[in-house]
Amino acid sequence: MEQSTKPIPKHIPDFLDFCEVQKGLRTNTQKNYQHYLHKFTGWLASRNLEGLLPHQLTPEHIWDYRLYLSRYQNPKNGQTLKKSTQNYYLIALRAFLGYFVQKDIVSLPPDKITLPKADKSTKSIKFLTIEQVEKLLNTVQPKDAISIRDRAILESLFSTGLRIAELVSLNTEQFANIKDKKDFELSVIGKGGTPRAVYFSQRALEWIKKYLSVRNSSEKSLFINFRDKDGTGGRLTPRSIERIVKKYAILAGIPVFTTPHTLRHSYATDLLTQGVDLRSIQEFLGHKNIVTTQIYTHVTNKRLRDIHRQFHSGKNLKS
Repeated sequence: MEQSTKPIPKHIPDFLDFCEVQKGLRTNTQKNYQHYLHKFTGWLASRNLEGLLPHQLTPEHIWDYRLYLSRYQNPKNGQTLKKSTQNYYLIALRAFLGYFVQKDIVSLPPDKITLPKADKSTKSIKFLTIEQVEKLLNTVQPKDAISIRDRAILESLFSTGLRIAELVSLNTEQFANIKDKKDFELSVIGKGGTPRAVYFSQRALEWIKKYLSVRNSSEKSLFINFRDKDGTGGRLTPRSIERIVKKYAILAGIPVFTTPHTLRHSYATDLLTQGVDLRSIQEFLGHKNIVTTQIYTHVTNKRLRDIHRQFHSGKNLKS
């Protein structure tokens, strides 16, 4: 291993390139790393440490940085950082130190950064009941190409459990042979470049067919913005999808917290309450670790308890 003569902040562009080429991380993940490391480099600058070399980084520096995150207050509203948000900053820094290991650059080992316990509230998830999902979907009345597109988007999100980045990356060529199909299986590339199969129900597929029949565009993206005068446009952005979901959530009178990810949670919760095992749901969602999927067991515990109370014969046993 060798000691680098380049200051720590100067290594960040190379680290981001490394994430793309060798680790195969998606653009969103790279942007997140860049965002979280920006706070670290800002902290270095505030301590006149912007010239610090990788091998000069010490556990004391890390401790001071953790204190900074713990005591940080937003200058606009005075809010502090949640434990889970502090974790994101530390995870990014740990990944950065892991890059130095990979490149044989002398630095503080990544395992010197341990993560604090997350807030208990981070275990809770927000989801819609099946009645609320139905209300949301039926709020979108097919009047024109835009409303038909919006219905196809909502139906697809609930049918597949797609992440928003996975949805916006869909292309029309992937749906070239759906004319006579009643349901549809599609391979998508999820987080970390991992492929998985997602399934479009007959209902969702019918709306995609309707959408494609009224869409007058040669744009390869499946869901487009219809911004141009001729009715065509470019690929919808994640922010556009979020706005679409929020718009119809308000019209439907369902909880205002509803987002595309809420529909993903609702999809998983519905499967679990219907009796699907956790391992299968892990596959459907594309989770690498079953622990991630286990958050959904929290939302079904009450339902299972109510079922047990109603049906278990123990209450009828004689003493």
